[in-house]
Amino acid sequence: MKAVIIRVATYAVAAILLAGALYSTPPLPDRRPAEELLGPRQQSIVTIPVTMLRERLDTLASGESLRSVFARGGVSEVLANEAIKALTLIDPGRVRAGMPIVFRSAPDSAPNEIVLQLGIDRLLHLRRDGADWTESEEHLPWTTDTVVVSGTISSTLYEAMDSSAKAILAAAARQQLTWSLADVFDYKIDMSRDLQPGDAFRVMAERSSSTRGAVRMGKILAATFTLSGAELQAIRYASNTVRGDFFDASGRSLRAAFLRAPLEFRRISSTFGGRYHPILGVWKQHKGTDYAASAGTPVRAIGDGAVVRAGWGSGYGNVLEIRHRNGFVTRYGHLRGFASGVHVGSRVTIGQTVAYVGSTGLATGPHLHFEMLVDGVQRDPRTAFRDRSGDPVPASDRPEFERLRSQMMAALEAETPTPVKGLASR
Repeated sequence: MKAVIIRVATYAVAAILLAGALYSTPPLPDRRPAEELLGPRQQSIVTIPVTMLRERLDTLASGESLRSVFARGGVSEVLANEAIKALTLIDPGRVRAGMPIVFRSAPDSAPNEIVLQLGIDRLLHLRRDGADWTESEEHLPWTTDTVVVSGTISSTLYEAMDSSAKAILAAAARQQLTWSLADVFDYKIDMSRDLQPGDAFRVMAERSSSTRGAVRMGKILAATFTLSGAELQAIRYASNTVRGDFFDASGRSLRAAFLRAPLEFRRISSTFGGRYHPILGVWKQHKGTDYAASAGTPVRAIGDGAVVRAGWGSGYGNVLEIRHRNGFVTRYGHLRGFASGVHVGSRVTIGQTVAYVGSTGLATGPHLHFEMLVDGVQRDPRTAFRDRSGDPVPASDRPEFERLRSQMMAALEAETPTPVKGLASR
């Protein structure tokens, strides 16, 4: 009984002490805003809203107007009209088809920024404040390095470039490098018919990369082509007296008096010599070379000269003949038509567009028939042009050229080439 009394007294004392503590404790404050509870650094995190922008990518279709694309991007007609009025850097009525356009907007609102990709490294921004738009231009930075590509021909230059450069260059860059390499040797090699399996090339070129991952090929600095065991070098060199950008190992300009092919986009279908004529149905000597190409492909004069024939030529269809120096005459057959200003007596220059590929006369399909006549006799252009080279580097420039050539050839053969000093401005 005594123990029970002691336990009750203990609980009573504890209850009295607890009540006193609660009575003397100040009341808790009302809940305050987060900005009052956090320090200055944390306060900025909470009070400044983070808006997630939404992006929509579209492309300008062929024949489509900017207003149409803007409407798809969520821009009202009124805002679209104001945006187009703000454009001063481009003509809104003359924008290229396929141009990417990005629309940026906050959730549940009209776009407040439109980005037009005018080029691979050029952006045009339209930013909206209310109903007003402001225009600004952005040029993306590029970094440039030097890349070396080497390959061996098994069928075509395209195939060799694709197989050897796939790991370091995208398809568009490989194609660009292929055409640039063909242009370097335009006066010495017809890439559509001179190449044989086992021939090889090595080329060093500048490569530029943008911050967005785009890659474009720059200038070729040096290249070699090995044809049937014989190597032809090309070194970029700026001469104040000799025409052309590239010179061979002996210092002679690769820019000669004649191009090796009359088509810039060339693909050969038959070579000089005997063949079965597809229309006449008999075996006859084919006095020239046929280049298969789409109808309308520009035909270029392979050298300076004067037009001596431009009209209908029986089996040749529309035919053009140009007289050059040293008794050379070039003949271009099956043409769809002649370029403006090309007629008997007119002067033409090397590389000038003089006609267009067609299928007139005895032709089964569009192609160019090309002949070279020397003193009135058909000759194989491969032998007629074989030893013709351009002017040499003058004696006063030889030391500088020899130094540059040694430097370029060493860099071309290096496993990891580096940009060659002094060539960026050439």
